[in-house]
Amino acid sequence: MNSKNEKKKSQKTGDKKNTDNAGIESNPERFFNRELSWLEFNDRILFESRDTKHPLLERIKFLSITASNLDEFYIVRVASLRDMQSIHYNERDISGLTVDEQLEKIDQKTRSSMALMYSTYSRSLLPSLQVHGISILDYEQLDKKAKALADRYFMSTLYPILTPMAVDVSRPFPLIYSRQLNICILAVRRNVEDISTSVNSISAGDEELLFATLQVPTVVPRLFEFRTSNGIGFVPIEQIIRANIHLLFTGVDIISTGFYRVMRNADLDIDEDEAEDLLKEIEEQVRMRRYGEIIRLEINEDMDLNLLKYISDALEIDRKDIFCVTGPIDLTFLMRMYSGIAHSYPALCDAPHTPQKPSMFDGTDNILDQIREKDRLMHLPYESFEPVAAFLDQAARDPKVLAIKQTLYRVSKASPIIESLALAAQNGKQVMALVELKARFDEENNINWAKKLENAGCHVIYGLVGLKTHSKITLVVRQEEDGIRRYLHLGTGNYNNITAKIYTDIGLFTASEPFGVDASEFFNMLSGFSQPPEWRRFVPAPLWMKDFFIQKIRKEIKNAKEGKKAHIIAKMNALVDGKIIDALYDASDAGVKIELIVRGICCLRPGVPGLSENIKVCSITGRFLEHSRIYYFFNEGAEDIYLSSADWMPRNLDRRVELMFPIEDEACRNRVKEVLDIELKDTLRSHWLCSDGTYHKLDLRGKKKYDSQIELIRLADESAKAKDREREHKAFVPAEPPSDRQ
Repeated sequence: MNSKNEKKKSQKTGDKKNTDNAGIESNPERFFNRELSWLEFNDRILFESRDTKHPLLERIKFLSITASNLDEFYIVRVASLRDMQSIHYNERDISGLTVDEQLEKIDQKTRSSMALMYSTYSRSLLPSLQVHGISILDYEQLDKKAKALADRYFMSTLYPILTPMAVDVSRPFPLIYSRQLNICILAVRRNVEDISTSVNSISAGDEELLFATLQVPTVVPRLFEFRTSNGIGFVPIEQIIRANIHLLFTGVDIISTGFYRVMRNADLDIDEDEAEDLLKEIEEQVRMRRYGEIIRLEINEDMDLNLLKYISDALEIDRKDIFCVTGPIDLTFLMRMYSGIAHSYPALCDAPHTPQKPSMFDGTDNILDQIREKDRLMHLPYESFEPVAAFLDQAARDPKVLAIKQTLYRVSKASPIIESLALAAQNGKQVMALVELKARFDEENNINWAKKLENAGCHVIYGLVGLKTHSKITLVVRQEEDGIRRYLHLGTGNYNNITAKIYTDIGLFTASEPFGVDASEFFNMLSGFSQPPEWRRFVPAPLWMKDFFIQKIRKEIKNAKEGKKAHIIAKMNALVDGKIIDALYDASDAGVKIELIVRGICCLRPGVPGLSENIKVCSITGRFLEHSRIYYFFNEGAEDIYLSSADWMPRNLDRRVELMFPIEDEACRNRVKEVLDIELKDTLRSHWLCSDGTYHKLDLRGKKKYDSQIELIRLADESAKAKDREREHKAFVPAEPPSDRQ
């Protein structure tokens, strides 16, 4: 290898080769390509933005999510493929595609999807918004009064912020940050004879063209808002800047302007074995993201060819990696617009949803007392995240609590969880927090929290070398009259009070002794050298979980072959692991009924005669992001039910510390089964995977319209109301009848 970067790329590729579906034969008849399956998933989100059954502003939000997803896909997944391509990695993936073939198909699919995104924006959403008095306009479309307002905003706010950067012999082409919108110009001096020839100038006839660029500021809203005769109007600030750009470049005549945005490789190369301080190493890697290789350039479709040539040459980007955009570059600004106006247009939004207090929590407000009584389940966002925050807060303040241990993957920027852990340490409790610094795009946030926890007196660790810690577990150790008791919260999602309002996740509170013993062993494994030979209830990854799943699938195969009922239901975010898929194919062949709810990537081909005819796969997209992982095995009527932090992906099963745990309490089990039953009955939000890799919605003719998320909201609301009525009934004490004694 010629450089340290190439060595890292080679090592990273080698790691993928050794872990991702190792030993699985490439076969396009058996597996879908992971990347193309993800693009199909993003198209399902795009479909939601086109679905007129959604309120209008919710459709705007879906389009913004589609754009944001695609950005992240490029800077991570496409970037990873580019790394492989750069070292001439020539092995095929499980779908039989080479790296070059994958990149070609991704490019074709992406261009088609982007065309549909911008068609949806300009032909469907913009006209619909205007009907309701909401206008997103080009600067040229503004009337005289609105232009004057925009121009004043330029001078008062934008002009002082902007930094025009000319490029010439003494001023090299500046660093262009990833995913930041920029404006570029070509100009010529009014007195051409006074110019000294510059090596960075562009010849255009007898004149020397000058180039300059400036970043569109991100410290102000992307849209400038103003009142119109029938509502509100918006104009992108980049258009206001372009209309007034002559005020930034005096002494020259501007010939052409253009908008552009680059995307850089954001896949961190962290050598944990050589890093003396992992926190400092990740801080440096996050900083270096700004210098990552450019993998994509977006430009406005009518950019001047001279301008385009200069930019593409300066950025050293191939023409095949240039995307011409037929509208505003970077549609993620729509999410901020949605947040700013949703309260003014409630009829254009989903009905408000207030997460209810989990129905299994009732009576005393002491969370620990309730958990000691029996296991408690909570289902986000239908129910509130508040019991999790209260659990930590009460533990931090309880003088009988001796220790708190917790894993943290992604937390919010104003996290009550962090505050409670810091308070517990200040109150003299032993607090251990595993903060996963390698949680992609949350690295900087997690570094800040790690430092805050350390300053508060917490023991902070960063996990095991080479493995991300993705498990979701909290352990509270309390001294009670009958001895030490351990209280746990285990979940499928992050300890994040913000995403808890939009991600569907399930959490379990328990004081079960076998669970508690496993929890202590698990944290000892993370912080020390312990490796338990067996587990009582937990099934962790990477050493045990995949084999456990395959054993459970084989048990269903055995039962089916013996003529017994056999059934598997699995709900997850992604299904990629080749060994798991092969085991499911074997189960289908044996007659096992298999129902899969896979939100995102699915590399399994369902419904193929002789291979997977007993397998059905659906994906649910709606107002909430389906995030919970549930695994159900009929097991001769025992109905084993597990919750987990892990998807069926090589990264989860082979390269992450994950946890799976059984649901043993009957009431909790019934609730999880109810969730699966409701989601499998969905006819409105479910997309069904076909054997050719496409998804389709159900034909509703003759079928009942059934939205699983709406139904789960209804059940949570009704349960909360029933509990309120029950409490009111218990609180009512009839007055004693009057006495006849005088």
